[in-house]
Amino acid sequence: MILPHALIFFLICVTLAFALNLWRLFTAPTLTDRILVLDTMTVNAIALVILYGIWGGTHLYLEVAVLFALTSFVGTVAYCRYLLRGNIIE
Repeated sequence: MILPHALIFFLICVTLAFALNLWRLFTAPTLTDRILVLDTMTVNAIALVILYGIWGGTHLYLEVAVLFALTSFVGTVAYCRYLLRGNIIE
């Protein structure tokens, strides 16, 4: 089957992307760049959770990935609102 080889290739690609994001996190010139890097890292973490769910053959990890994506989006929006306005809740 081709699926195990594709999953290994996907794991290598996501791990490389995660490592490059870590490098960018430490070398980013501004705070907004760091926020974008953290948001991209959460997308990579979601991809790893989905990969693990495919590897394990269960649908439970898809629900975990959706919940993680929702909380990541809310966190990113809250942090950006804090940077723009100085408070989160009006």
